[in-house]
Amino acid sequence: MSKERKILDSDAVKRAMTRIAHEVVERNKGVESVVLVGIRKGGEPMARRLAQLLTEIEGRPVPRGFMDVTMYRDDIFHQKTHPKVHKTEIDFDIEGKVVVLVDDVLFTGRTIRAAMDALMDFGRPRSIQLAVLVDRGHRELPIRADFVGRNLPTARGDRVKVKFGEGAEEDQVVLIEAEENAAEPAGNEGGK
Repeated sequence: MSKERKILDSDAVKRAMTRIAHEVVERNKGVESVVLVGIRKGGEPMARRLAQLLTEIEGRPVPRGFMDVTMYRDDIFHQKTHPKVHKTEIDFDIEGKVVVLVDDVLFTGRTIRAAMDALMDFGRPRSIQLAVLVDRGHRELPIRADFVGRNLPTARGDRVKVKFGEGAEEDQVVLIEAEENAAEPAGNEGGK
């Protein structure tokens, strides 16, 4: 039986997101050339929240879009089921912009590599930065986040579930610890 443990409650998620927003503003000396691209599915609600916070801080809207990286993944042909592809929505120019990629959990780095490959189909950004709510370690590629809400050491077989509450649900991050003899899920970036 798996053991679940709440790592961040609603207030902690709010504080982490506010800190990330301020760090984005500080690092980029404002948001004039910043655009956000949330990686579907987990990065989508986080990108919405981050865009809202940046707008509140800077008093100007920040363009945001969403990207599905399924077809760019290096493990797509190793999956047992056919993956569901979601719509990519980037209706602004990324040429010469600072693109902040947004995802909920950073694990192996393979989803981020796929996202960077996919971004190049939209133009050549000035730079790409990465914002994640949780960095759980276990990198397989030399990728690191620029903005992290929480570093969370985990066992490789653990799972991290991020919930951005809609309506009555509460924002939270939950660690689901693997059973000692549980097999590791293959090709699952966040271990979600």
